Amino acid sequence: MAEVVFDHVTRIYPGNDKPSVDDLNLDIKDGEFLVLVGPSGCGKSTTLRMLAGLEEVNKGRILIGGKDVTTMQPKDRDIAMVFQNYALYPHMTVADNIACVPKILKWDRDRIDARVDELLELVHLEPGDFRDRYPAQLSGGQQQRVGLVRALAASPELMLLDEPFGAIDAITRAKLQDELLRIHRGSGKTFIFVTHDVTEALKLGTKVLVVDGGRVQQYAEPQELLTHPATPFVRELLATQGYGSDGPLPRAAMGGGGRA
Repeated sequence: MAEVVFDHVTRIYPGNDKPSVDDLNLDIKDGEFLVLVGPSGCGKSTTLRMLAGLEEVNKGRILIGGKDVTTMQPKDRDIAMVFQNYALYPHMTVADNIACVPKILKWDRDRIDARVDELLELVHLEPGDFRDRYPAQLSGGQQQRVGLVRALAASPELMLLDEPFGAIDAITRAKLQDELLRIHRGSGKTFIFVTHDVTEALKLGTKVLVVDGGRVQQYAEPQELLTHPATPFVRELLATQGYGSDGPLPRAAMGGGGRA
């Protein structure tokens, strides 16, 4: 189970007067695909990094599956994280990149090989063609696919993604979004995704969290966000990316994260 609770969580960076995350209260249900959206510096990546254990929590606590993980080491949280810079190891093959965590967990060779092939097939990379390639022999989109499945290799309960598609061209980005939705539906895991792109948030999220100045502006399903923006900031954010309250709902947002 990977229900996540932020209980009055605050993060203030040294030398700053204002919190980057200010008294965050949030309950993320198991199996949710939550997307955090907002302008640069609003606290969304800090929120993700606190959840991963990469940033200190100054006040409050974070619970995963009912367990207080606030002071727990990242390696003990059953979390995988994907960054915009997916940082594949250039000297290692695709198969070895994907196998990193299973090897640390001392899986046997047959189990690792089977998992590598399963994950490559999941993102439509034929194992016979790709497992022995090196990152330099892959396109940007193919590298991103490998980065995604490397994070999934040990079946973490919680997947964190910090603007993973930000450096990808628009066509490849759309394809990767579709892949990620398919992976989420098939895995049943909890995904938490950070973006500054409203369209991406509406397409991917079963829930969307709009953040500004370290504080929650709205937490809602995509359709609710579009039809009933809770604050002037939410209305302005939607308007700046082409979503008016009196216009038709975009197809991607109908149902939230592709739900029927």
